[in-house]
Amino acid sequence: MTAIDEAWSILKGLGVTPRTAEAGRASRSPVDGSAGPALTETADLDGIVACSVAAFHAWRRVPAPRRGELVRLFGEELRAAKADLARLVTLEAGKITSEGLGEVQEMIDVCDFAVGLSRQLYGLTLPSERPGHHMRETWQPLGPVLVISAFNFPVAVWAWNAALALVCGDPVIWKPSEKTPLTALATQAVFDRALARFGGDAPEGLSQVVIGGREAGEALSADARIPLVSATGSTRMGRAVAQTVAARLGRSLLELGGNNAMIVTPSADLDMAVRAVAFSAVGTCGQRCTTLRRLLVHEDVAEALIGRLKAAYESLPVGDPREEGSLVGPLIDADAAEAFDRALAQAVDEGGEMIVGGARLGGDGAYVRPAIVRMPAQTAVVRHETFAPILYVLTWREFDQAVEMQNAVPQGLSSCVFTDSVREAEAFLSAWGSDCGIANVNIGPSGAEIGGAFGGEKDTGGGRESGSDAWKAYMRRQTQTVNFSRDLPLAQGVKFEV
Repeated sequence: MTAIDEAWSILKGLGVTPRTAEAGRASRSPVDGSAGPALTETADLDGIVACSVAAFHAWRRVPAPRRGELVRLFGEELRAAKADLARLVTLEAGKITSEGLGEVQEMIDVCDFAVGLSRQLYGLTLPSERPGHHMRETWQPLGPVLVISAFNFPVAVWAWNAALALVCGDPVIWKPSEKTPLTALATQAVFDRALARFGGDAPEGLSQVVIGGREAGEALSADARIPLVSATGSTRMGRAVAQTVAARLGRSLLELGGNNAMIVTPSADLDMAVRAVAFSAVGTCGQRCTTLRRLLVHEDVAEALIGRLKAAYESLPVGDPREEGSLVGPLIDADAAEAFDRALAQAVDEGGEMIVGGARLGGDGAYVRPAIVRMPAQTAVVRHETFAPILYVLTWREFDQAVEMQNAVPQGLSSCVFTDSVREAEAFLSAWGSDCGIANVNIGPSGAEIGGAFGGEKDTGGGRESGSDAWKAYMRRQTQTVNFSRDLPLAQGVKFEV
């Protein structure tokens, strides 16, 4: 059975029968390049939005803890369907089995977080300068939320947004990547199971999936009835979404590129650093926004570290992500493999020295050997994020120089330093240290746990999703004043008699 046939079989087992078209964009698997039927694209976008608006009018009246109960039930259904959803992630996105399971676990974790959040949508009580008055700050539901997700995290990113949006009182419209629509349909089916258990409080249209390409995302982003657009993907896509949403004075929550760096100092534990590099630079075949792409190593330990990394890369098992023992699966498609080739060629043209990897592997699917390239400086190719397993190595002499190199790219998602020096660690975490949304010490640039907000690019986004106080993006703040005195406040010295 081909990978895409298996994916369709899992959909059938979940009770999903997608409408198919005779022509159009076929469903595909990067695992073996197999293709399945084309899905019928959603035509009535206006009706989708209208249904979401009607759902909002009803859902905002449901108490927040009751809304949290729906998310709790969804978490239970995700636990029951975890194996099937994870397998779909592997088949449609090419992630190895453990990563597919980990992604669904993130969905479960954010549901648990959101259930507690439903009783903690706190506002402030404010002192008033006027006698006999009470002021308070309240957070109110915002409205329909459009979630545009990318192929590399085909279900987790939607869950980060949806779990928070639902407890905040907002319905969700989901436009998944055209490269991974099957996982979205499966997730919606699992959510529908939770709705059936929840009862009559949930209105129709609380969660809807839109199948389509860039045009569908653009049309929905331009719709003034959607107050918030949360988009994850390329910088190009995010820039287009931001401009469209800003033109109608809407809100956008963007989580885009991450040209992440690791600084390795002379005091670092190199064994720990090697393990962190291998996990963060080649995991998901370099197709994470938190992938390690720049390794900034002190001159005194560069040769030792590069030697260990070369040996580790040469032993990496690359292959079918369904097979036990595979640690690196395929790139998403042939276009991604060609981008990998172009970036390596450009790196060599810009003075880079190929240390290891870089070859295309034969057979079905877009499989490549992860590469390490030693660069003389942060050239154009280093400053550009290529969504593939390429690690650029650069050296430094002074710690301040290393921090400056880390910050000298437009992307600012995640960062890390490996050091046993308290001074270096604290300097890296200070206001003049890393300028990224995530800063780690002695751990790779992996994403924050569910409890911490995720995101925070500099010039390419600035979104914060998932934990901490990210929920405020899905609500509107209202300052309320109550006069409980018998007097009407007037300007000083003004008298008014009734």
